[in-house]
Amino acid sequence: MQAKTNATRTILATVKGRNRMYTPKKFNQTDIGKLKGIMVDYPFATLVAFSKSGLDAHHIPLLVSERKGAIFLQGHIAKANPLWKELDDRSNVLAVFSGPNCYISPNHYPTKQETGKAVPTWNYVSVHAKGILSFVQDKEWIYEIIDKLTIQHEGTSEGAWSISDAPESYIQRMLPAIVGLEIEVTSLSGQWKLSQNQPERNRQGVMVGLSESNDTDKMKVGELVEAASNEGADYYSDKRHNDIS
Repeated sequence: MQAKTNATRTILATVKGRNRMYTPKKFNQTDIGKLKGIMVDYPFATLVAFSKSGLDAHHIPLLVSERKGAIFLQGHIAKANPLWKELDDRSNVLAVFSGPNCYISPNHYPTKQETGKAVPTWNYVSVHAKGILSFVQDKEWIYEIIDKLTIQHEGTSEGAWSISDAPESYIQRMLPAIVGLEIEVTSLSGQWKLSQNQPERNRQGVMVGLSESNDTDKMKVGELVEAASNEGADYYSDKRHNDIS
């Protein structure tokens, strides 16, 4: 087996150690494969930074990639966005990825029918990625990232749009209006809050109640509750996300 790089060791140590996001032990997710899985499947992140203007939050789709054991998040912003001017290069930032989430009614709990001692809550999956942000002005790099993001989200369906569908001269005129960004991830933390603090019959009640909904998020959360109950939140398998490039 190939030895872990220093970058990988640092991320692993941070994942398994203390992190700043309040996370009760029963909800703490330390499996890097699952953390990366959420970042890939739910890539629209909130990028939080402290710039010269103060605390800023930006909503950006990010691409997950790996080089020599280190995890990178890549994306772009409009040059009209002042972030690249107001934030120093290689600043520390936080990217927040929100996975499936939904309201949980006490009516799902059998124990509520018996004692009335129950209150609502919210189930969710969330990943926090801290890292060092660099801005990229290179047009070839920006073109490549846009192409990769497009391929990821267009998929392989017939008629999927490709960046090559647009006239090359048009794309080249657009590129100077974009600033690339890359975050070298230094720590990851994840919270899988999926009714693990409830007795088995209440978890079963949550699964049944959510499965009867037509809401996609509720159905997905129901699947995750079942996975957490049976297999320790293995819904996002390591095999799907171990090789992200």
